[in-house]
Amino acid sequence: MSGAHPDRTGRRRLAALAALALAGAAAWALREVPAQFGRRPDASDLRLRASPQYRDGVFHNAPSEVSAGAPGRPDSATLRRMLFEKEGRVPAAPVPLAVPEVSGGASEGVAVTWFGHASALLELDGCRVLVDPIWSDRCSPSQLTGPKRLHPVPVELAELPQVDAVLISHDHYDHLDMATVRRLVELQSAPFAVPLGIGGHLRRWGVPEHRIIELDWDETCTLGELTLTLTAAHHFSGRSLARNTTLWGSWVVAGPERKVFFTGDSGYFEGFARIGEQHGPFDAALMAIGAYDDAWADIHLNPEEAVRAHLELRGGLLLPIHWCTFNLAPHRWAEPVERLLAEAKAQAVPLAVPRPGQRVEVANPPELDGWWEALA
Repeated sequence: MSGAHPDRTGRRRLAALAALALAGAAAWALREVPAQFGRRPDASDLRLRASPQYRDGVFHNAPSEVSAGAPGRPDSATLRRMLFEKEGRVPAAPVPLAVPEVSGGASEGVAVTWFGHASALLELDGCRVLVDPIWSDRCSPSQLTGPKRLHPVPVELAELPQVDAVLISHDHYDHLDMATVRRLVELQSAPFAVPLGIGGHLRRWGVPEHRIIELDWDETCTLGELTLTLTAAHHFSGRSLARNTTLWGSWVVAGPERKVFFTGDSGYFEGFARIGEQHGPFDAALMAIGAYDDAWADIHLNPEEAVRAHLELRGGLLLPIHWCTFNLAPHRWAEPVERLLAEAKAQAVPLAVPRPGQRVEVANPPELDGWWEALA
C-alpha cells in the first residue's frame, strides 16, 4: 500500500500554513500603501492651471529644469554607491537626544526645536509653527522597507503643544508623512499650509477642508499675527511613478517683529537671492545640508551651497536640517556637518548645531560642542 509519509505530509501542511501566515502578514503590512500614494490633483483645477509654474499637466522649476539624475531614478553608478559603499554612512553609536523643552508659552523672541531631518518646531513672537513633521520609523510607502530612522524621535506627537500652523514643503516621503498627518488631525486644531496640489493628499488622509491652505509661490496667508509665504525652491515632487503633479517650495514664517526661513528641499539657485531681497533679513534660517550627491546636485544643497544661500538670504543664525536622521545618499553620516562647520567658519556665518530635540534660543545659541564627532 502506497501513500505519503505522515511526517512529510505534516511538514508540508506546516510549510503551507507558514506561507499563508507570511502572506497574510505582508498583505496586512502593505494595506496602507495605496493610501500612501495620496491623490493626484485634478488637472482641471483652475488654481493649478493659473500657476506660472504649471505647464502640460506638471509643475516646473524656474529658471531651469531638474536634471534627469534626480533621486528616485539614480544612474547605475550612483545606485552601486548607494548599495555597496556603506562605510561611515550610519552613526557609530546612538545619536544623543535632548529632551525637548516644549511646555509653557511660545517664545516672544525666536526659538527652534529640531526633531531630526527637516522636522522642527518654530517659535516666534509668541506663535508656534510645526514644519515637515515625520514621526514614522521609515520614510517610505511601507514600514517594511525603505530608509529607516537612525535615531528615535525625541518626543511623542501627543506631547507637543498646540501650534498655530503646520507647514509642508513638498510631498516626498521624508517631508510629508501620512501617519503623522493623520495623528496631527486628531491632536492639533491648526491648519496645514501646503504648496499647490498637496491638498489632494491631505483630503484623502482625512484632513478637513477648512484646515487645508494651498499656496503658489509668492502667495501669502495670514493666521492671527503670523504671515506665511510660500517661496520658490529648486526641487521636484512625487509619491509614486508620477512626478511633479504637486508643487514644492520653501517657507517664510513672519511674526510682527521676527522672521524665520525654512528651505524644505532645494538645490542652489538664484532664487535665494531674490527671497533675501524680498523678505530678508531673517533672524534664523533652517538650511538643508544633507542627502547631496553630484548625481542630483540640482535639487539638494551641499553644505557649501547652503552657506552661500544663507548669505544671500541674509539668514541670521544658520540651523542645519536634512541630515542625521535618514541615510539617503552615499556620503558619510557626519560629512554634512563637518563641511558646514568649515565653510561657516570661513564665511563668518553664525551657526548652531543642536542635538535632535534640543531647543535653540536664537538670541543666545548654544556653543558648538562637536557632539557628532564621537559618532563619525
